[in-house]
Amino acid sequence: MREKKDRSADVAAKPSTSWFGRLQAWKPRWLIVVAGLVTGISILSYGLRQMLIAGDETTIWMFGLFHFAGYLFFIVSPVEILFARMVEFDHGLGLLWVVAVGTALVGQAIDYLIGYAFNDTVIDNVIGEKKYRRYYKRIEKYGGMTIFFFCLFPLSSPIVLLVAGMMRYPARWAMLLSVVGLSIKYAVIGYLVL
Repeated sequence: MREKKDRSADVAAKPSTSWFGRLQAWKPRWLIVVAGLVTGISILSYGLRQMLIAGDETTIWMFGLFHFAGYLFFIVSPVEILFARMVEFDHGLGLLWVVAVGTALVGQAIDYLIGYAFNDTVIDNVIGEKKYRRYYKRIEKYGGMTIFFFCLFPLSSPIVLLVAGMMRYPARWAMLLSVVGLSIKYAVIGYLVL
């Protein structure tokens, strides 16, 4: 497996003229990780403060913030429970579904880009070698069905998208499979709660 990762690193080391290639060649990449952590923690703390001020009423805006943060690989949380709770509060199911799928997709796109931009050793230190190998083998064996399956169920789909980015899995397919899996998941949760 390390040989495959090394060959992909050689391909990725070629100079690129695109904005993403220049971002990938940027040396202090750890600043992006720190900025991501600060952003995620800021979103969560702001949301908690607003929820405490508002009392029990959770707005769509707060739901969107928490849901987005829950789909970042370094803050993974069970946001499906929050979605079900918001449906119970009698918010519009259609609007909740759009916000849930949209914010989840943005979070997973960020996870994919982080995996694509950073080298294997940085990510190994963040998610662990054992977890990385497990997801790597599943994506290698089952391909896009792994992404679809993990998005369909309340599993750690952000980490799967992170590993898919590291493997240079085609971004279009990863996002398409994520949209389909997330759409089905939240439609079923909404149907079961109503």
